[in-house]
Amino acid sequence: MSAREAVPVSLAEIARIAGVGRAAVSNWRRRHDSFPTRIGGTDVSPQFSLAEVEQWLRDNGKLRDIGGRELLWPRFEALGSRNESGLAIAAAARRMRSPGTRTTPPELSAQARDLVAETAKVGRKEGPREVFEFLLQRWLETHVRQLSTTPSQLAALMARIALAVRLGPAQDGLALLDPACGTGHLAAAAVREYDRAGLEVLACERDLTLAALTAARLEFLSEDHDIRTRIVSADALRDDPFAGSKADIALCNPPFNERDWGYAELATDQRWTHGLPPRTEPELAWVQHLLSHLKPGGAAVIVLPPAVASRKAGRRIRGSLLRTGALRAVVSLPPGSAQPHSVSLQLWILRAAPDGSAAAPPSQDALLVDATRFARPGTREPSPDWDSLGSYVLTAMATLDQPDREPPQGAVQVPLLDLLDDEVDVTPGRYTAAAAEPSRKELAGKWDEFGSLLTDLADHATRLSALDFEAGTAQTTTTVGDLVKAGALTLRAGQQPPESAAPAGGVAVPLLTIADLLHDGTPSGMVPTGSAAAVAEEGDVVVAGVARAFKAWVHQGPPTALGPQLYLLRVDAEKLEPHFLAGCLFAPANGRQAGTHASSSSRVDIRRLQVLQLPLEKQTVYAEAFRRLRTFEELLTTAGGSGKELVSDMSDRLAAGGLPA
Repeated sequence: MSAREAVPVSLAEIARIAGVGRAAVSNWRRRHDSFPTRIGGTDVSPQFSLAEVEQWLRDNGKLRDIGGRELLWPRFEALGSRNESGLAIAAAARRMRSPGTRTTPPELSAQARDLVAETAKVGRKEGPREVFEFLLQRWLETHVRQLSTTPSQLAALMARIALAVRLGPAQDGLALLDPACGTGHLAAAAVREYDRAGLEVLACERDLTLAALTAARLEFLSEDHDIRTRIVSADALRDDPFAGSKADIALCNPPFNERDWGYAELATDQRWTHGLPPRTEPELAWVQHLLSHLKPGGAAVIVLPPAVASRKAGRRIRGSLLRTGALRAVVSLPPGSAQPHSVSLQLWILRAAPDGSAAAPPSQDALLVDATRFARPGTREPSPDWDSLGSYVLTAMATLDQPDREPPQGAVQVPLLDLLDDEVDVTPGRYTAAAAEPSRKELAGKWDEFGSLLTDLADHATRLSALDFEAGTAQTTTTVGDLVKAGALTLRAGQQPPESAAPAGGVAVPLLTIADLLHDGTPSGMVPTGSAAAVAEEGDVVVAGVARAFKAWVHQGPPTALGPQLYLLRVDAEKLEPHFLAGCLFAPANGRQAGTHASSSSRVDIRRLQVLQLPLEKQTVYAEAFRRLRTFEELLTTAGGSGKELVSDMSDRLAAGGLPA
């Protein structure tokens, strides 16, 4: 049996190769006697020969639209070793870019070297960069538990901050340093964000495999950008490969909580100008390492765990960083911004003095930004609203050297005297909460608004409570399915958006998904016009067909594309009133009756939803009552939020004192 034939693949991998769901593969296996037999695994998780699966898929016309890259990955995974598969991908990238290259790392096995050669052939056929990015992404997904990567959105934000905070004119030929580059996410983001020529990238990574992948990634970027790179595999703290080199900007996402970082052997290192980092504070060693490599006026952005801002052991170094003006800002990120996803990580923004001195300018303040509120609720994993987060943080950074400009809400300029106390705690939430306390005038305004809400609520409650429901009258109903058959309305289902984004300059419409409804109801995406099966126009009825987000409403905004499990109902105006239809559909009992299961994740069968059978003039009466009921609900929600906010504000003010004796 050849090496290729011995490569095992699971049902999930076969589904990915063929571009179908796993259920489809299970159906093939059950219905076709010719489907390959199991070579390993278990009854629950069987494994099959890649060569036999590929041949079967080709013989049955299942590989028409699938590229060779999909068939490559199982063979990389079969190498077994994380390092060998990663080095093989990097070697394949070099071979794809330079067809004349025949050398491969000596540590690769014969099987890996053969795979490198075959990958190079596929890359030259399907596109070297596309094949490399595909393999790299699969490698990262497979080894996600062993790696700590920086999300592309966070990497881009860090690069923008560093370029904005750096002092000096915009010019060609900047130098970038990343002393713990991993697989190059930060360096790649900086290359994309820097819109001038001549960027020099100095990157270091102690893991040889990650350094090789970074080098491969940046080599591909050099095809579109004027960059020079120097990627070194070394321990930047113990054996600094760039000693004496200076950078204009530095980005870093260092390893956290490493006790064995070189405390003993580096005790007299000249980089510790703010004090020897305690053994338990390796993150402060990385901070000072970055500062030692900055040119005058250069800026650095580093990702740190929140405890670094307040731990007692690091207060002396934090105090020195503040007094010298090196620590310019701290940003608290929402949970889910980077690994570990359950923690609200921080960005520390550092800057070297423009004249190379160690003294802070007079009246120096530090900018503290609490951006934790930009998390997107309603998802299984915490996920920031990256567009809003990025815009907010960059707006706050624009006030850094502008004492006359007021930072946005949630950010505050704190004088050094307030920070240099016994704790030297630079946690943003500690100061932004106090700064956000409303004044007496603002409190009075909030109470006035709350009173108006209560007045409107009382008015609607009076009108709704006056509705006279007749006892013992049973009205006939019909279903959405029957109304569709009768031509009273048309039904269209939303669909998964295409993977490619709307073309630049092209016409696009907002995309609404179930996740958006669970957040705040605002569409979060865009799709090209004509690519969506269901686009809601003003006056259409939209229904969410999943129990946890079941809802029906009349669309009032601009044309909006609907995602999966959202449905568009367009009525015949001579037969149905939209608000009447939406009101009937949204009845809670209606959703429960049409649900397919009892769980909150179950689907709602839209065609089974019940609608009253009434003449059009009678529908108008019901529609007005439904409108008033929806308005009452919205006022109730708004009043509840305003009331909780008032309770919070009043509690803070009372706890701080101030009532007359």
